[in-house]
Amino acid sequence: MKRKVNVIEDLDGKKTVFIHDILFKGKRAVKWDEVEKYLRQYVGDICTIDDSNEVIYIGADLPDEYAHSNYTHILKGANAKAKANAAQGLPELIKIADGKKFTENKVKHNVDAMYGWYRYSSRFALPVFGEDGEITRYNVFNVIMIIRHARDGKKYLYDIINIKKETSTLFQSEDITQ
Repeated sequence: MKRKVNVIEDLDGKKTVFIHDILFKGKRAVKWDEVEKYLRQYVGDICTIDDSNEVIYIGADLPDEYAHSNYTHILKGANAKAKANAAQGLPELIKIADGKKFTENKVKHNVDAMYGWYRYSSRFALPVFGEDGEITRYNVFNVIMIIRHARDGKKYLYDIINIKKETSTLFQSEDITQ
């Protein structure tokens, strides 16, 4: 499946991943099993963070953790749909990540995150469609990407959390080139 995703840098130098399709929609709850299935296509991918040249791997544990984590279970409404649809832009979200912060490991994850955890900030935009089915604007979301530093010395994307919609940033559809 061809992804409709691109990265755009604004006048302030902030990079945003624009996701031009809404794959996971619905009036009620997100079908997280479908999101998990979608995420399996990334397993084995290797991404590099532009700012630091750090290599981030997509491991086999990501689809299940992303779709069924405690954080995912508490999400409702727009934030749940935002997380589900952010899955389409994970490689690009890793690429533009910044603001690295280290956290010590907890006993619970001694095996899968032996060397601790890293948090990075990233940002993405999702389209808002008008009644005619055309994109009228984009809503921008900030997110924290959780990276685990595993026993094998590699860093793996584990989940995305703290999804927050920006209220001050609004992109009109004519501002974005696909």
